Formats: sequence, structure tokens, C-alpha cells
Amino acid sequence: MTSNSTTPPFNNAPSRFPLGEELKIRGWTILALGALRTLGLTIRKQHVGGEELLAYWERRQQVILAFWHGRILFMPFSYQGHKACIMNSIHRDGEIITRVIKRFGISAVRGSSTRGWMGGLKGMLEAYHQGYDLIVVPDGPRGPRYQAKPGVLQLARATGAPIFPVTCSAAWKLTIPSWDQLIVPLPFSRVRYMAGTKILVPPDASPALMEEKRVELEHSLLQITKEADGYFA
Repeated sequence: MTSNSTTPPFNNAPSRFPLGEELKIRGWTILALGALRTLGLTIRKQHVGGEELLAYWERRQQVILAFWHGRILFMPFSYQGHKACIMNSIHRDGEIITRVIKRFGISAVRGSSTRGWMGGLKGMLEAYHQGYDLIVVPDGPRGPRYQAKPGVLQLARATGAPIFPVTCSAAWKLTIPSWDQLIVPLPFSRVRYMAGTKILVPPDASPALMEEKRVELEHSLLQITKEADGYFA
């Protein structure tokens, strides 16, 4: 993926933690980064249905990517745009993710649907106006699993950018018994990436239309995730 080495002005200052917590975060960050780099070198990627998305990137047009929280470990390997920004939560897990994805060239703002949402939304809008693609996890940060929250639709309405539902699955994988059923691809596995049809939200969308688009996004993500998992069944 494309790296962006500068720290963007919209990015919030790093969260501060007590020394013991900070050492744990650094340790987990090193372990996660090493594991992801190993995976990136060994997995065999297949891409399905992403022609429309690739056309946007070839024209340097910005998009919003949406995927389920349980597929987050796959995503640093598939981004092919110019530069991207994601909203991460401000607790410890979010801080680890922020530090790891920075090494893959993905910037972050801190906030979530449950804490710091307005600040995170402002940061994402600033990132968009600076030319960044936006990455949103609709069922994050704490679920319910596979239920899309409306935040991504608000971003699409405010920016005019298309939402592309994306997902992935692996032939060899572990499923962690967490709320999101986190999928961990194993080294040398085949990994299948899938993209759905773009979803557009007009700037004057009514509450009823926003709900209709939210359901459309949720159904699209459920469908392509089912297809990706079924391919390896």
C-alpha cells in the first residue's frame, strides 16, 4: 500500500497512559506489527469485484471504505489508494491499532461512536478535505457485531464520497471468540478480498433515506462477507 510518512495536522496528539500501561502498549504494538508484516509477505491475495473501486483510485477520486470489525487484520494489505485515514477509539486497544497502522501508511483520528464522536467526525472531515480516503468500521468499536451504525452515512452525506463495502476471508484462519469474532489469517493462506457496489448518500438525505442507506450498507456487507467465507467452506 502507499505510505504517507508525514504526520497530518488533523491527527490528534497521541494518548497518554501510565508508564506500566504504555510499556504494555509498546510491547503489543511490536508483536502485532511483526505478525502483520509476516502475514503480508506470505499470504496469497485474490481480489474480486473491485473494478469500480480501482477506477476511482486510478482517477485519484476519494472514497469511503467500510468493513466489519472482525476483518480488520486483513485490511492493511489491500489498500491501493493514495492515502487513507481511519477513526480509532481512544482506549488501549485503539491506541495499539493506531500505532500499528501508522507503519502501513494509514493515519488515524481518535474518537468512536461511543466516546469522542464529534471530535473524531471533525477530524475525519478535515482529513477528507486534505485528500484522504476515509476508512470506517460500521460495527465498531464494541458492536453489536454485523450491525452498521449511521456514522459512515453521515460522513458520506457531508463529503459526497461514495461508500464502498469491502470484506475478506481466508482459507486458513483462526477465529477469536471475541465480540466481533475476529478473523486471524494464517501465514501462506489464500486470502479473498471482495468489494460491493458503491453506495451514494445525497447531501439533502432525509432521516428516512439515511436509514434506508444504512440498511443497504449493512446488507451489502453481510452478503459479500457470506460469499467470501463461503468460497473457502
